[in-house]
Amino acid sequence: MTTSEDGILHVPGTRLRLPRAELVFRATRAGGPGGQNVNKVASRVELLWDFRASVVPSAEEKERLAEKLAARLDAEGRLRVVAAEHRSQLRNREAAEARLAEVVAAALRIPKKRKPTRPTKASRERRLEVKRRAAARKRERRRPLED
Repeated sequence: MTTSEDGILHVPGTRLRLPRAELVFRATRAGGPGGQNVNKVASRVELLWDFRASVVPSAEEKERLAEKLAARLDAEGRLRVVAAEHRSQLRNREAAEARLAEVVAAALRIPKKRKPTRPTKASRERRLEVKRRAAARKRERRRPLED
């Protein structure tokens, strides 16, 4: 993730350049250890991006994002990313931006089509040999027939 001076968030591996004006940041108090500092500093950062209202992604990309990121969307349909691993709000803000770029890039990545393959002759023979050995082992365990 790289950020340019013009307030644009670049999403690696895609053509997307998100304007910072579309990103909504919310700072809240983080939980967990941290002494008195944790009780008075709002260092946890929540980043929201309404990709449906954005002009950046195409209709196809918006559809793909909605499908892939359904579990990460809030009630209004905005993508929500949270960062609370740093003590500084600025570093958590940067971490949230990086995570947003990562999540969006992963959702837009199109998986390669699987090419169906056939088993090799050697693998078919190995499978049959293993089956023959298993059958022989079971045959040897049987009680001998009485005449």
